[in-house]
Amino acid sequence: MFALTKRVSESSDKLRSDREKVTVRLGIQVEKVEFHRFANRLRITGRIVAGIEDSGYHTINITTGKELSVIKEWKAEQLKRLERAVEASKQPEVVIVTIEEGDAVIGIVRQWGVEEVASVRQSYGKESSARVEFFSQVLSALEKLDFKYVIIAGPGFAKEDFLKFLREKSPEMAKKAITVDTSSIGTRGFTEVLKRGALERIASSIRLAEEVEYMDLLLEHIAKGEKFAYGLEDVKKAFNYGAIEVLLIADEFLREQRETWDIDSFLRDVELSKGKIVIMSTEFEPGKRLMALGGIAALLRFDID
Repeated sequence: MFALTKRVSESSDKLRSDREKVTVRLGIQVEKVEFHRFANRLRITGRIVAGIEDSGYHTINITTGKELSVIKEWKAEQLKRLERAVEASKQPEVVIVTIEEGDAVIGIVRQWGVEEVASVRQSYGKESSARVEFFSQVLSALEKLDFKYVIIAGPGFAKEDFLKFLREKSPEMAKKAITVDTSSIGTRGFTEVLKRGALERIASSIRLAEEVEYMDLLLEHIAKGEKFAYGLEDVKKAFNYGAIEVLLIADEFLREQRETWDIDSFLRDVELSKGKIVIMSTEFEPGKRLMALGGIAALLRFDID
C-alpha cells in the first residue's frame, strides 16, 4: 500500500529527539494491521518497498478521510464485503444520544463500536426556555442523521424529558426511541448502553443483536449435543456433508487464516451451498466467545457422525 506519512529525514544531523520529520509518500508491504477503536485509527505496519528509502519498516496511521492506495489481488467475496460495509456506514441503523442537563453527546453504532458524531452543550440554570433551546439543538443534530432507531441514555431525568420533547416535536422519531439508564455520557455512556443490552431490545435484525442471538443458539446446540460443529476441522467436515446452515467466523480468525490458506474460497463455497455466513467482531463479547471455541463454528441442518 502507498500513503503520505511522516518520516524522520535521513539528512538531519540533529540529536535523535530533535530530528526533523518530513512528509513523504511511502510504499510498504503490509505485515501487521491493528485497529484502535477508541482512537478511530488504523495502524498499518510493513517493510518499506518504495519511497525516499527502500529499507526498514514503517507504521502508517490511517484515519477517516486519509487517502491511500492498496495494491493486491482482490477476491470477489472481499470486494462484496467492502461494498456492504460502505453501504452500512452510509445508513446507520442505531444512534445513541447520551444526555444530561445542558450536555449531550451523539454516537452512531458501527460494526466495530460507537463513533461519536456530534455534541451539544448549553448552560441554562433554571431557565426553562433555555432548556427547550438545548433540546431543540439536540433534535436538530439528530435530524441530520438517517437511522432506524435511537437510544436516549444518561443519568437523571434529562433523558425522559428529552423523549417527551421528541413526542411533541417529532412524533415519528419518538416512535423509534427507547431510554436507558447510564451513569455517564459520552464514550463511557456508549459503553454502558452496549453492556446493558439495549441493542437487543431494539431489534433482532441489528448486527450486534444478531451476533448475540447466533452465539446463544450455538451454545444451546452444544449443550443439547445436536446440530453443531466448532473448530476448523469439524466445520470442514460438516461442509463436506453439505450440513452447514449458518457459518459463524470471528474476524480475527479470518485474518489469521488468510495467511495460510484460501479461506475466502471456502466461504464462497459455503454460500453457494446455501449456507449463511456471519462474521463476528472480536471487539464484542460474542466474537470473543467464538474465538475461545476456535474462531469458527457452524449451526447445522442435520447431525453428522
